[in-house]
Amino acid sequence: MLNTILHGASGAHPPLIIAHGLYGSARNWGVIAKRLSDTRQVIAVDMRNHGQSPWSQSHSYADMADDLAEVIAAHGGRADVVGHSMGGKAAMMLALHHPRAVQRLVVADIAPVPYAHSQLPFIEAMRKVDLSRVERRSDAEAQLADLGVDKALQSFFTQSLDVAGKSWRLNLDALAENMPAIMSFPETDAAWDGPTLFLSGGASEYVTMADRPGIKALFPQARFAKLPRAGHWLHADDPRGFEAAVRVFLTTD
Repeated sequence: MLNTILHGASGAHPPLIIAHGLYGSARNWGVIAKRLSDTRQVIAVDMRNHGQSPWSQSHSYADMADDLAEVIAAHGGRADVVGHSMGGKAAMMLALHHPRAVQRLVVADIAPVPYAHSQLPFIEAMRKVDLSRVERRSDAEAQLADLGVDKALQSFFTQSLDVAGKSWRLNLDALAENMPAIMSFPETDAAWDGPTLFLSGGASEYVTMADRPGIKALFPQARFAKLPRAGHWLHADDPRGFEAAVRVFLTTD
């Protein structure tokens, strides 16, 4: 089963599952998870091939949905779910393939569509880091800077670095091999009619007006909202705004 970090205790509300994006981890969501755990248990997961979760050569959205369903089954069988980017696609597939497992769904800055860009250059950059010369995260960040990686992403990537073990807590080979599938979204005839919020960054172009008909076909009850000051990493750009939007959606009929 996926590695999880638990915040708060179970209570009257269903648990909240948080599924991170590509190259992320449950630890990235610690502050938001802790704040949202004041009224319910929050379960942040390491997705497969990330963090402390098992590695696999497969990284399909169907498999990631099954992983999330297994976590939910171990915590009562039904949950609210927040998924960002890759985790958002996995959360959508969870609702479509395991509809009874999801009560409410928040999809953060991603649409159920293929994207033309690739994340492979970041894998290549991480592969080029000489881990034998890394004694602290700042050493790896300096090497990533020399490779042209933006400062904010340097810090983000090195959160998945095991400095003592001189290794990445990312299955870079499997992620590279599965990149076309990660950037796409499976074709499906399924639909999920539960409450769904597509929450996007106002400065992001990941979810467009042109995506909305396809979204509504899969998620007929979908609502749309934006955080004006945020980009793709909206939970990092505007954490309080993100928390407030999620909290209102989860508690309002």
